[in-house]
Amino acid sequence: MTRDAFASSSSPAPTRALATEAVHAGRDDLAELGLHAPPLDLSTTYPSSDARAEAARIDEFATTGARPDGPPIYARLDNPTTARFETALARLEGAEAAVAFASGMAALSAVLLARASQGLRHVVAVRPLYGCSDHLLDAGLLGTEVTWTDPAGVADALRPDTGLVMVESPANPTLAEADIRALAHACGSVPLLVDNTFATPVLQRPVELGARIVLHSATKYLGGHGDVLGGVVACDEEFARTLRQVRFATGGVLHPLAGYLLLRGLSTLPVRVRAASATAAELVRRLAADPRVERVHYPRIGGAMISFEVLGDPHDVIAGVRLITPAVSLGSVDSLIQHPASISHRIVDPSDRRSGGIGDRLLRMSVGLEDVEDLWRDLDEALSAGSAATAPRRAAAEPVRA
Repeated sequence: MTRDAFASSSSPAPTRALATEAVHAGRDDLAELGLHAPPLDLSTTYPSSDARAEAARIDEFATTGARPDGPPIYARLDNPTTARFETALARLEGAEAAVAFASGMAALSAVLLARASQGLRHVVAVRPLYGCSDHLLDAGLLGTEVTWTDPAGVADALRPDTGLVMVESPANPTLAEADIRALAHACGSVPLLVDNTFATPVLQRPVELGARIVLHSATKYLGGHGDVLGGVVACDEEFARTLRQVRFATGGVLHPLAGYLLLRGLSTLPVRVRAASATAAELVRRLAADPRVERVHYPRIGGAMISFEVLGDPHDVIAGVRLITPAVSLGSVDSLIQHPASISHRIVDPSDRRSGGIGDRLLRMSVGLEDVEDLWRDLDEALSAGSAATAPRRAAAEPVRA
């Protein structure tokens, strides 16, 4: 696929509200099937007595990457349960198609491999990104080459072999926001990939802003309960066909049970994100006024992610929580907190971490669905445990809207 194959195509305008789509997308045929809950298909292979017809369908997939017509053939090509999740996520993102993978990193790897297979190995990327995404690009593990730049430098960083521009907005873990529409314009004919894991389609739909590829670690908000691993790419159907071929060849398939759980997670996504976001906004207000906190980062679009820099020892804060879980990941119904410089972004070179705004006193919190007073009580006690008695009072009293 050449760069020109990413010519923008307008997807049909949604006919139903997002909350309605979240509940019904991927399930529209259930009543006709006499079912209420989506079926879970765990088969790895499927019987066929017509080998000639099967061969023709396999040849068609190898040529086009389109989903095979008729019954499934083999789980590495397609699965009816995961296909329902893909359909639903594409509808929520306003994209033509979506392709699911075993993890968010498997999804990103497939995108990079798909572009590199066409000789477009150069990637322009904006820091900060999720730590493993940063490492995958910076180490060139898939044969790609990366140029790091700020949003204003994207256009100048493009080369004839640039296959992708990548940004995460809001960014992990600083919550810095990029002007996606302006970035898409700066990309010209090069596809812009937006990691939309933090925002979800509830808060932001990058396709409507000009992005051509939308990436999710589905492990996070899409699943929403900390019990499923997955990744998904929303894009146009033409690129989806290439991704399906990469997925088939590399084997990074999403397990059908994970697909089932992710489809179920989508049904409550708008309710969960909005409820957690309201709690997060209140915690931001209190943290911004707290003398033990130097700075608070919270995106303009809102959301359930908070980052804040403490004046005391961040490790003592992590050790001091009792209700909030000290753990990596995010987007679960329970609140999580972690120290990015030690864990999620440890693999990033220290100088690159600092240049990306990831300081040693920065903490990242994923706000869940607990009562705000219980969360604040836990944070308050943990901040006291981590506060340095001699630390000067910080000057700013308002959250930094990154």
